[in-house]
Amino acid sequence: MSLIPAILLGLVMGAVFGLALEKARVMEPGFLIGQFQMTNFIMIKVMLSAIATGLVVLAVLHGLGIVQLSVKAALVGNMIVGGLLLGAGIVFAGACPGTALAQLGAGYRDAWAVVAGGLAGGYTYGLYQKEIDRALDWSGMGLGNLGKMTLTDLLPGGFVTLALVFAALIVVGLIALERWRPWRVEMERHDPTGGPGRSPGIATGYAAPAE
Repeated sequence: MSLIPAILLGLVMGAVFGLALEKARVMEPGFLIGQFQMTNFIMIKVMLSAIATGLVVLAVLHGLGIVQLSVKAALVGNMIVGGLLLGAGIVFAGACPGTALAQLGAGYRDAWAVVAGGLAGGYTYGLYQKEIDRALDWSGMGLGNLGKMTLTDLLPGGFVTLALVFAALIVVGLIALERWRPWRVEMERHDPTGGPGRSPGIATGYAAPAE
């Protein structure tokens, strides 16, 4: 695929993704914070549904030889530190890289700060990637670059089989989670501010969209 069609396809997919986030309401700061507080499970249900769907589609496409898997190296230090920073940022900002743009489109006036921060962080990492990677190289502890490792390297069955098995397990988990915490009840109890006496974004204060 050439550059222009790839860009156009990316824009269309991004628009569909943003629309899905907005319709599911998981782009609201309160939903994200509620998930981290384990008081609202709408976000995890939506994300797990997307993962299960993606696994099935990717398994079919890969099984038919239409797509090939491209695996990145497992850098333990980068994954652990980066994951912790991302999780803390989501809680403090009430947004993640995907939902911030959807919040902009929905009219959340403070979402620009999250987008600007993400761009600044990406730019900074680009400038100092070698230094950061060197600092997070935990080879001395046996946790350095583990190579392009996936579960297909550790478990039998190949990608297609494992993808379908994990998709089935996710569906079973989603059914159990829905029985325990029905989405209609959670929607009725949803507090868009993320909890009594607090603003939607701990750090940014998240001004809600204008009525």
